[in-house]
Amino acid sequence: MVLTTWGRSSGFCVDPIEKKPLNHFFPGSAVLSFGTAGCNLACKFCQNWDISKSKETDSLVDSATPETLAHAAVKLGCKSVAFTYNDPVVFAEYAMDIADACHELGVKTVAVTAGYIHAEPRVEFFRKMDAANVDLKGFTEEFYWRSCGGHLQPVLDTLEFLVKKTEVWTEITTLLIPGKNDSNAEIEAQCRWIRDRLGLEVPLHFTAFHPDWKMTDIVATPRGTLQRARDIARLAGLKYVYTGNVHDEAGGTTYCPSCEEALVVRDWHQINAYRLTDTGACGFCGAQLPGHWQKFGKPFGRRRLSVRLHPAS
Repeated sequence: MVLTTWGRSSGFCVDPIEKKPLNHFFPGSAVLSFGTAGCNLACKFCQNWDISKSKETDSLVDSATPETLAHAAVKLGCKSVAFTYNDPVVFAEYAMDIADACHELGVKTVAVTAGYIHAEPRVEFFRKMDAANVDLKGFTEEFYWRSCGGHLQPVLDTLEFLVKKTEVWTEITTLLIPGKNDSNAEIEAQCRWIRDRLGLEVPLHFTAFHPDWKMTDIVATPRGTLQRARDIARLAGLKYVYTGNVHDEAGGTTYCPSCEEALVVRDWHQINAYRLTDTGACGFCGAQLPGHWQKFGKPFGRRRLSVRLHPAS
């Protein structure tokens, strides 16, 4: 079996790390993001369907060796490289080679993934990753099978593996689709499972769906739905719950679980205030927040910059 997308990409962009979304992994930093082509799921609501559903010849327009990509990240001032847009498990060999090159230069690696991977390659793949955002697409087997062409349990297995057996910083994202996976009962069940199996400190993001691919007949997610989900999660005891793809400062802000002060104030991907120490302690009461932190400077901001490394031949 040959990975024909090795060394080739659908494009490179410099993003804010909050866009992945990761809120506890060097906030305000820039990340060099890229994907290839194809996916191992068949989500009818795919928000990147032009990449994940394409043939490689349709979308692979740039190329880079692992070493070229790692050096580009340094030159562009990126703290990390993210494997995203389509699922990195389908170009795992390329991603792992890039991770090795990045780590030699002190650049971190991020997997934005659905977590749909067998147990043996899961160990090998995530050994190379510093952080992951796992897309937990819903919390029923029926939804996974009918809407994604997959199964729920392998994703839950990946989440437990990451949180309990690795040092990979892990956050979770659920795209809420009106009438599909946004009922109170399903959200409550998901939040209880996260609380009981992963713990209270794993950040959870509820993000807004927009009509796309094969779900153009469903309306975009109202902001109120995200706020309702966030309330449910907080009532379940989860400490770090966020809303995304909408303007919602309260839903984007990181609060201290001890004194409840607003520590990282966000609106969408923009950081408007930062009140943590360099080590991630609350600037008011000194409580330590989980995550990866550094001295905070000027945040990268909401902008997204497309870059070319080498034109594909």
